[in-house]
Amino acid sequence: MFEKIERLQVLSLGLILAIGLVFSVSLATKNLSNDKISVTGSSYKIVESDSARLEFEIEAKRPTKQLAYNLVQTQMPIVKKYLADKGIKDIEIKATNGYNTYKYSANGSMTNDVAYYNLSQPIVIKSNDVAKIKEISSDIQNLLTQGIDINVMSTEYFYSKLGDLKVELLEAATKDAKDRANAMLKATRNHPGKIQSVQMGVFQITPVDSTNVSDMGINDTSSVEKKVTAVANVVFRIK
Repeated sequence: MFEKIERLQVLSLGLILAIGLVFSVSLATKNLSNDKISVTGSSYKIVESDSARLEFEIEAKRPTKQLAYNLVQTQMPIVKKYLADKGIKDIEIKATNGYNTYKYSANGSMTNDVAYYNLSQPIVIKSNDVAKIKEISSDIQNLLTQGIDINVMSTEYFYSKLGDLKVELLEAATKDAKDRANAMLKATRNHPGKIQSVQMGVFQITPVDSTNVSDMGINDTSSVEKKVTAVANVVFRIK
């Protein structure tokens, strides 16, 4: 009878060990399938702007606002002819703005007497001829020889196909992430499996030779040639 009890105990112990082994294997397999790797991939492309915008001002200083305004109006046809001769058709004449400059007394304090009125006439031009806008941005100062005071405020360059380019770069950045994951897992004889999640990083649009980055992204409009960089944070299953 004791032998039967002993055999029963041995069988029970074996059954318990077998169940424990199955559970352990199952748990190990489950943990392995839950293993993930997070990798950041990037891609970039150099593009050339296909449109440009230039904003400048005609400035006038005269004893009164009316005289300053009259001067700008006599100079406006000269500026328009200059732009027309350059082939510029898209011209926007914006509202004028100005302020008084006051005289100072002998002791250096400001008085209420007006020395002259400062008037600014902003003008914006646009063109798909990027080289032409770039040329005008520096050449227009030559109008000073005709008595016209020009102040260039900003010159901006744009690339119209950024939407399509961003999609292309994100695809390339995701592929780069997988290539990096393969390299990282090579020594372990594992491989990246299905993508679990993808998070798009901000785009950095910078001058070609710039190394600047920003958490908020950069959108450079000061350069004709631009470097567009995309980043993708990808989580893979490990298989």
